[in-house]
Amino acid sequence: MEPFAFTPWAWRDPAWMAVAFDRSPADSDDEQPEAELAGYHVEATDGGIGKVDGATAGVPDGCLLIDTGPWIFGRTVVLPVGIVRRVDHDERTIHVDRTKEQIKAAPEYDPAGPDHAEFRTRTDAYYAESYRLLPPML
Repeated sequence: MEPFAFTPWAWRDPAWMAVAFDRSPADSDDEQPEAELAGYHVEATDGGIGKVDGATAGVPDGCLLIDTGPWIFGRTVVLPVGIVRRVDHDERTIHVDRTKEQIKAAPEYDPAGPDHAEFRTRTDAYYAESYRLLPPML
């Protein structure tokens, strides 16, 4: 049994978005709020992993598209927003609670895939298992 429910597709604290962009978490529009984080640096628990890519058009809701640069051969990864520990808007940095290796081993996203259901299922299982084994420190 898991010590707490993990939802990888939802921000842990929606106030992060409201404070930075002067909107309430209940505000909705057609654009993903994650797109407003384009260019932010992303830090794993053991160092930088890249930047948030601005091309979020085909990415599932509740995910961040990360351009990893050379550390995993320039691969682009998609991370669920539920692994975000905190967002520092002054420094334009997003801190996630997983290591570089855990992110590198995460399910690969196929932008040409017909729908996102299979990716969401694999990703949900991958991160839920890692949280069950080692709950993140908040």
